[in-house]
Amino acid sequence: MKRIMKRKDPCVYPGRAEPAGESDLRKFPDIWRRGAGEDGDLEFQCMRFSVAGRDAALVLPASPEPDRRWLLKTEYFGAFPGLELEMLARGWHVAWLDNAHRWAGAADVAAKKEWLARLPATFRLNRRCVPVGMSAGGAMAVKLAAACPDRVAALYLDAPALNYLSFLGLTTPESRKETEPVLAEILTALNMDLSQLLCWREHPLDFIPRLVRHRIPLALVYGKEDRIVPWRENGLLLAQAYEASGIPFALYEKEKEGHHPHGLADPAPLADFLEAHTR
Repeated sequence: MKRIMKRKDPCVYPGRAEPAGESDLRKFPDIWRRGAGEDGDLEFQCMRFSVAGRDAALVLPASPEPDRRWLLKTEYFGAFPGLELEMLARGWHVAWLDNAHRWAGAADVAAKKEWLARLPATFRLNRRCVPVGMSAGGAMAVKLAAACPDRVAALYLDAPALNYLSFLGLTTPESRKETEPVLAEILTALNMDLSQLLCWREHPLDFIPRLVRHRIPLALVYGKEDRIVPWRENGLLLAQAYEASGIPFALYEKEKEGHHPHGLADPAPLADFLEAHTR
């Protein structure tokens, strides 16, 4: 089965664009498809199983690349899968483990940390993965990388929610109808009131120094018109830290786009960066 060389072919996937707080695993087929290009469709088997009572999945490439590298989708499995399909075509695996909620709770971070220690041996994968964190999934990706940097080769973050206080909507009042329910969801998920959240020092952005200290390469994508997860209050703080560090860092701005869609129209630059910095 040949790899598609023209990377502007459409990505076919079912389900909602961004499931909120529930598993969409049952909605995804046993075969993921990428097509149709001049070389035809590519098909990838999706294995589904349970890990300590949590739904999990592993999507297999047709021909694994020699280093058996893999992506870990931290939330929204199957949504905006352009990069995942590109990496599958290049021989990478794609894994997912369900969360109790989408706001990087301590129990979910601990479950993923334990899974990262076991999955490589079980499936003969590389001992280090690349977490893929979109929106709230970016919170989990950052906290997981900070918790076990020896298991993370690089990060791909897309409009990451790193500062939960930005959902107060203080700088984007026009978006409060959308952000207020999200803030309420965060408080419920973390079992906090607003006063506690204001004083909390475990927002994902608080872990940026640890990422820098461990020199974890980063690819970061954002939409300049994002009013849900404002760039200035979230991703910009991470970008500034990386730009001053000399760590491998790729930044992609989407000039006229908001929070959605995630990803790039052509995922090849992201894929090239990750391949170059995960050897």
